Amino acid sequence: MSGPPRVAAAACAPVPPRPPGGLFGIGALLRFTRNPLEFITSMSQAGGDIVHYRLALRDVFLLGHPDLIRDVLVTRQHDFAKGEGLKWARRFLGDGLLTSEGDFHTRQRRLAQPAFHRQRIGSYGEAMVAHAARARERWRDGEDLWLDREMVRLTVGIAGETLFAADTEAQAAEIGGALTDIIRLFPRFALPFGGLLNLLPLASNRRYERGRRRLDAIVYGLIGERRRDGKDQGDLLSMLMLARDEETGAGMSDRQLRDEVMTLLLAGHETTANALCWTWHLLAQNPGAEARLHREVDELLGARLPTVDDLPGLRYTEMVLAESMRLFPPAWGLGRRALRDLDLGGVSIPADALVLSSPYLVQRDPRWFPDPLRFDPERFAPEAKAARPKFSYFPFGGGARGCIGEPFAWMESVLVLATVAQHWRFRPVPGHVVEPQALITLRPRFGLRMTAVRRSDPARPS
Repeated sequence: MSGPPRVAAAACAPVPPRPPGGLFGIGALLRFTRNPLEFITSMSQAGGDIVHYRLALRDVFLLGHPDLIRDVLVTRQHDFAKGEGLKWARRFLGDGLLTSEGDFHTRQRRLAQPAFHRQRIGSYGEAMVAHAARARERWRDGEDLWLDREMVRLTVGIAGETLFAADTEAQAAEIGGALTDIIRLFPRFALPFGGLLNLLPLASNRRYERGRRRLDAIVYGLIGERRRDGKDQGDLLSMLMLARDEETGAGMSDRQLRDEVMTLLLAGHETTANALCWTWHLLAQNPGAEARLHREVDELLGARLPTVDDLPGLRYTEMVLAESMRLFPPAWGLGRRALRDLDLGGVSIPADALVLSSPYLVQRDPRWFPDPLRFDPERFAPEAKAARPKFSYFPFGGGARGCIGEPFAWMESVLVLATVAQHWRFRPVPGHVVEPQALITLRPRFGLRMTAVRRSDPARPS
């Protein structure tokens, strides 16, 4: 049992005392923008389960207990709106599922939901495995790979084919490069004058605009091609194009379609690509877990490719992915803005304050995960999961804004991991530094350079 929240030391006070943050919170702001993960970890260690600090002009409350996180994301979700990070993302995602609010968000989610029903995503499995099988045939034994780029190419291709009936794999490098140029500016969302910086003739702003234009060209190209074709492909894009407003009967404009396609194309590949990257990295550091994964894959599949029907038998493979996302959750922080003055865990939260929940922080808390830095997929055996509070693990968020594509992401990750692991293991390239970088997602800061090592016989453990 989780027990009552352990709030900050002076929880009876209207607002808990905050750790030193420098004059007007500028020191805290500089530390946050330089290394968000290091900053929130140090803040948590300083003050308990609700820590108050200032980032320049903004009050921030960092939550460290699953019960408090459940209150914000589920029980009292209507007391909060999206945070500053998602408002920043709206610059290039527009009013898609990730960034929209209120009735419009509810309507758009309802329109997109059928594409992610369990029966529908089951039909995507064959395409997922086919893309992974083609990827594993590209590599050569002993070849040094930028594995982050390989995972982007793979997941962009899967997202394009399954959601939009389009061949986007050939454009993966262009999509990945454009997205990188865009999200490198993400730390600006915390700066008081970040909006002004976006208007200056800086090289970073020019790269951002080039990236946005490249992505727009790709997405509007998909929409234009489908409008000219006029056929119902039975995919998500067809569903969105056929949708009609209940009151006016109007369909979505190209701009509305662009926002939804952009959101789902990018969100549908970026998080899964990162989850797979961190999984390969962790397996290389933990040969015992890697050997058990290979044993499961070999015993269940032999030399044949996996199918959706194999998912129940790939339990350890799924546990490996779950443990990887515990240590390196693709969405490392979830921000919400308080819409009114409210009480949370005995602490007064003023209107417009930012409330931050961090999977990266909570999922490394020794109260829920003893010896938290140790990689141990057995933490996700059924009995171990049942013993923990629900929001001690929340890599896909929760509540009405929880990730619509979570079942899709789990199925894709398990099938891709199993398909690739049949033939390959990966080893670190000596001297290549691997560390997380907290942008919109949790990426390897310097990419992930690994050597492909072919397994001797995909039908037998090696």
